[in-house]
Amino acid sequence: MQPENKVSLVGRLQAMRETRFGAFVPVLLALAAIWIYFGLAVPLWEYWGDPDAQSMRFIFLSPRNIYNLFMQSAVIATLAVGITVVLLLGEIDLSAAATAGVCAALLGVLVLMGVPAPFACLIVMALGIVIGAAQGILVAYVGIPSFVVTLAGLLGFQGVMQKILPTGNLNVGDPFVRAFARVLLPDALGWALGILCVLYFAWTVLRKQSQRSARGLELDSPAATWGQIAFFGALVLATVATLNSYRSVPMLIVLLMVITALVGWVTTSTPYGRAIFSVGGNPESARRVGIDVKRIRVSAFAIVGLMAAIGGIFGASRFGSVSYTAFAGGSLLLESIGAAVIGGTSLFGGRGSVWNAILGALVIGSLGNGLDLSGAGAADKLMFSGAILLLAVAIDAVSRSGTTER
Repeated sequence: MQPENKVSLVGRLQAMRETRFGAFVPVLLALAAIWIYFGLAVPLWEYWGDPDAQSMRFIFLSPRNIYNLFMQSAVIATLAVGITVVLLLGEIDLSAAATAGVCAALLGVLVLMGVPAPFACLIVMALGIVIGAAQGILVAYVGIPSFVVTLAGLLGFQGVMQKILPTGNLNVGDPFVRAFARVLLPDALGWALGILCVLYFAWTVLRKQSQRSARGLELDSPAATWGQIAFFGALVLATVATLNSYRSVPMLIVLLMVITALVGWVTTSTPYGRAIFSVGGNPESARRVGIDVKRIRVSAFAIVGLMAAIGGIFGASRFGSVSYTAFAGGSLLLESIGAAVIGGTSLFGGRGSVWNAILGALVIGSLGNGLDLSGAGAADKLMFSGAILLLAVAIDAVSRSGTTER
């Protein structure tokens, strides 16, 4: 009897993760734990441990810090969304951060040469697509493992970036480029967009329920359905209120959400997106039903290249400069891959969500931000990030084994 109970618990965990809302639960719990620890536990500990303290300082949960946290996580989230697409295929892209660096460096050079900034942005996005597609061709048609191809790309593009930036840094002061991170929405517009997001989410949830009902499929309980809508609405409106209380909703965050929504729609609501999941779940079965597996792989790497280029543009806008350390020479790549995996995207392919990657980026960003505010060193940040990443992969592996056993 006891083994059956254990299997049942694993089965329930797997069933929860397969649902639309349940897939978000692990990363949401991780994010909540980090925010509670750094936002409440640490201030309380410091207050009780310091007899001279006049009051508790909730720095982590302050609107200013939340605003900075969102901005700091934007570039990581952008790359993580792209990396999620290739992870859905069971592939990997180790060159995403270096590609972003090359595109950002080229953007800075083009702007300094007098090329109009909008046209320069289009050029670097096209370059990102070409770089990604070229690597995809080597993976799909030549048969080189994606790990080897993108590792070679990582090393090569690091060298290219150093060639473009002999001094290692280039200031980008173009008003158009800087506007991505500097422009803030009016408070009323921020509220309007937040309410529209909640209404759209409610419409999609109820529409899905209606479609399942029409097909005679099992439906979620009314409590679960409206609970999802209420939770999402509270989360979005609380975010808007927090950002408005400090400055306002940044255009950079709005653009990131729009791009993520577009990629999410493509990967979940189109034949192309279903083909990605099919190839990631079982390439041979996908091939037998007529899916062009090679083209799917090439296009997925092209999407990563595009997202890397957009991430490079966002990074140049936020920092006001392009540096080797901020892109190719830093921790951006590992944090982006970690964000996708922590968000619940399976390394084995066939399961994941770009929205989870956004939450994973917030987990990575929140952990680093909280440790910085606590005075922790770089070594502590790396150890904690590694532990959370290992835990996320372990959960995925256990969940996958549960499915295999059934």
